[in-house]
Amino acid sequence: MSAPRARASALAITSRPPSYRSSCSKYAHIPPPRPQSIQACLPSQRRHQSSVAAAIQTAKHMFSNAAPSPIGIDPLQSVAKELKFLTGNIQQLLGSGHPMLDTVAKYYTQSEGKYVRPMLVLLMSQATALTVKQDRSTPRALDVDSPISPSAVLSDANHSSPLTSPPTVDDTSDTTVLPSQRRLAEITELIHTASLLHDDVIDNSISRRSAPSANIQFGNKMAVLAGDFMLGRASVALARLRDPEVTELLATVIANLIEGEFMQLRNTASDEKYPAYSQETMEYYLQKTYLKSASLISKSTRAAAILGNCSPDVVDAAYSYGKNLGLAFQLVDDMLDYTVSGAELGKPAGADLELGLATAPLLFAWKDNKELGTLVGRRFAEQGDVKRAHDLVIQSNGIEQTRAMAEDYINKAREAIAFFPESQAKAGLLDMCTKVLQRRK
Repeated sequence: MSAPRARASALAITSRPPSYRSSCSKYAHIPPPRPQSIQACLPSQRRHQSSVAAAIQTAKHMFSNAAPSPIGIDPLQSVAKELKFLTGNIQQLLGSGHPMLDTVAKYYTQSEGKYVRPMLVLLMSQATALTVKQDRSTPRALDVDSPISPSAVLSDANHSSPLTSPPTVDDTSDTTVLPSQRRLAEITELIHTASLLHDDVIDNSISRRSAPSANIQFGNKMAVLAGDFMLGRASVALARLRDPEVTELLATVIANLIEGEFMQLRNTASDEKYPAYSQETMEYYLQKTYLKSASLISKSTRAAAILGNCSPDVVDAAYSYGKNLGLAFQLVDDMLDYTVSGAELGKPAGADLELGLATAPLLFAWKDNKELGTLVGRRFAEQGDVKRAHDLVIQSNGIEQTRAMAEDYINKAREAIAFFPESQAKAGLLDMCTKVLQRRK
């Protein structure tokens, strides 16, 4: 990737859709992203219930400082029953006959995750339940745990594999969410958690969710293997949905995550030592942000609408909502790295600069201060670089411009689902827009 053209060729990124261009004239010149086609084994029931309660409390705390929405809907309220069983179902999907693999694979599922992605899938499933449907020739699997291949072939010598028998799924009595959509929410969290395991190894992270990261707890090799295992289990569950388009979407997400990680290894397309800020610099950052963060949200919300047999306009709207919300989510996350303490974030503050990463607040500051280009070129590697870069960003209006860009994407997310029938779930999706902007964790 020695040049922009080589970068585009290496990543095989398709042309960006027109919808990515911001309606805000302030950012009209920025070409937007171009998405491409544990120390215990299986937890006890008591520990599982505690983990579920903690996860829901964490999600609530994440938005605790947000101002009340005019809608007055807690996005968790509509899907609380569904989320209650999410952790248990995921742990069933991750079960392994090897005790240590079982332990490592389930490590992050026992901590206080926010469950933002499965929550959005469930809310989108409910919000689109009342929209116009269409007949599709693709057969629907009523039993998402039913193997496609003979069970004897799948289990082979590993007779303890839990995937040979259906996980225990409690009845939520929610007919607006199909079994396939519920499983999609679980698959989404599996893919996200696998990416966390891999990212923590790549970044040499020491903590995750206010606890030692998996690579610290078990070592890099076990963390990587656990992430691979998690992706394998997600792929099996995805195949059993028996929907080629949904399989294609989520498989593309996995490729997107890796492409985005490769892009993150460089702050600019050509990775020059003495870069100058240019239009392409922000384009490169936004493309990386889509691949690493927004792709999973956008493609999974689209998949939820597909599984619900929704009409093409609803499917496209679900994708647009997830895409714009996902971009805004990461922009806010990048902003919090400069404005919130490590204790509040649950991970070290300023981690992006320590990793040599130039995110939106710094890129906006760089436009007005050429000194930052020198620091970006050497990835803040010299003594004092991290503090100097942080101070320059704080002194600039980079944080304010990042928030303005996030608000622009949030407005697009709201507009995308404006035509959906009024429902508690739609209100929850709209409220998520407000709370993403105002989150502190």
